[in-house]
Amino acid sequence: MNIGIDKIGFAAPDFVLDLADLALARNIDPNKYKIGLLQSEMAVAPVTQDIVSLGAQAAAAILTEEDKQTIDMVIVGTESSVDQSKAAAVSIHGLLGIQPFARSIEMKEACYGATAGLSLAKSHIAQFPDSKVLVIASDIAKYGLESGGEPTQGAGAVAMLVTANPRIMVLNNDNVCQTRDIYDFWRPNYDKYPRVDGRFSTIQYTDCLTTTFDYYQKKTGQSLEDFAAMCLHIPFSKQGLKGLQAIAKNEETLNRLTERFQEAIVYNKVVGNIYTGSIFLSLLSLLENSRALEAGDQILFYSYGSGAVCEIFSGSLVEGYQKQLDQNRLESLNQRTKISMEEYEQIFFQEINLDETGTSVDLPEDPKPFALIQVDKHKRIYRK
Repeated sequence: MNIGIDKIGFAAPDFVLDLADLALARNIDPNKYKIGLLQSEMAVAPVTQDIVSLGAQAAAAILTEEDKQTIDMVIVGTESSVDQSKAAAVSIHGLLGIQPFARSIEMKEACYGATAGLSLAKSHIAQFPDSKVLVIASDIAKYGLESGGEPTQGAGAVAMLVTANPRIMVLNNDNVCQTRDIYDFWRPNYDKYPRVDGRFSTIQYTDCLTTTFDYYQKKTGQSLEDFAAMCLHIPFSKQGLKGLQAIAKNEETLNRLTERFQEAIVYNKVVGNIYTGSIFLSLLSLLENSRALEAGDQILFYSYGSGAVCEIFSGSLVEGYQKQLDQNRLESLNQRTKISMEEYEQIFFQEINLDETGTSVDLPEDPKPFALIQVDKHKRIYRK
């Protein structure tokens, strides 16, 4: 049975900051961001937009009423939870009006969580071929003003509908994972922002990739030459490029895959890091911006979550996959509201003020179809 991705949707906040403005404000050469990180803009989320509203928006863009009556599992991969107990998937399930007899869960392992969700979805469909699973990767990356990670911040959500006989990509049965108990990026419950050992993290990213790919080749008999493109986790675009360069031993293969890589980071460069969703945003960018791909092509994936868990797997493009995509997405991203540094810093520090009953006070209005409109006695209320 062929199982894989039938539809892909994406949502990002309406506010965007030009990294050239950030560089100027921080007395840094803009090329350090544009060339050194391969990043040009970052999405900025207001306090009324979180992983629930963004995830619901990404999914609503692709789901039909028939989908909502057939979906029997909703999985959200995130490291930006709004509740330590209740899964964001439960809230999204309600906002979308998905039929009630469904399982809704949240998965966490840094930037890897949604990849694990994809694997679980595939196993579920193998057992129940007529069902559909909604997998959402939704995150907001915040490192703090004037921090080393500030130019790599971002926000957004990617939603994928996993089914039998998918219309975009069949997921192959070649997954290889690796786990290492390390501290390269982590976020204690008592910390507002993550703690990062930047150099150690980039070293682990690359070493996990090279060692897992070596094992993948031994297990599957496949080499990099067998793939039309490669999508990697993109904490910032230059990191993904360095990862590709670390495993590409053949110059011709490296040049070919680098061309596809540049197509695969078009969206990432203007959205920033969205943690669990970054690798799938890269896939979406590749599919919607490349004219070199065709049905039957195999795409290799490297998913990495600090702490650390990584996975290498692949998928094969389906005939007619282009019909399921949005060829005007970049135009839509270019229509976002450009904000100044003053506006960015104001949004950054904006918090939900609660009165003595745990009810929000003066929460800003948000016209988006899905938005946080109130906290009522510590309960988050969203516009449906």
